[in-house]
Amino acid sequence: MKPAHEKEFRDFTAAQTPALLRVAYLLTGDVHLAQDLVQSALAACVKKWHRIDEPYAYVRKAMYRSQYNAWRSRARKPESIVDAPPERADRDHADGVAARHDLRAALARLPYRQRLIVVLRHYEDRSEAEIARMLGISPSGVRSQASRGIAALRRIHQPNATGTEVLR
Repeated sequence: MKPAHEKEFRDFTAAQTPALLRVAYLLTGDVHLAQDLVQSALAACVKKWHRIDEPYAYVRKAMYRSQYNAWRSRARKPESIVDAPPERADRDHADGVAARHDLRAALARLPYRQRLIVVLRHYEDRSEAEIARMLGISPSGVRSQASRGIAALRRIHQPNATGTEVLR
């Protein structure tokens, strides 16, 4: 890699890693898996760096495909979900932090395809056609999976009588 391209890659990595990690965390539900996903996507892109026109979009697409393929070929034990989150020692955090945590936990309970499509559609604000092209499925499949994912999130993640969010 030429020094100019190497500097451009390092600058991109330094500037965009936090945003890429946020998306990767939503896809994986685990900080360490998210870091691995970002790292592997960046490693896959480094050889082609001088030919990439839209680096942020290219790296995100590499992450989506990598995670989608990992979910499809997963041979390991499925995640174990507990009925209730563990008690927190410190209750001084803002309600927003707890609500985001609970929403992430609910998102982690979705099947892999629904989670991917919900993140792409509602967090990344991608169109149905764009998601369909990225994942190689039909737009109606995207609509169906997004609808099922949102319905499942509503069943899992509902507000209680005080207005704060709780997991069922």
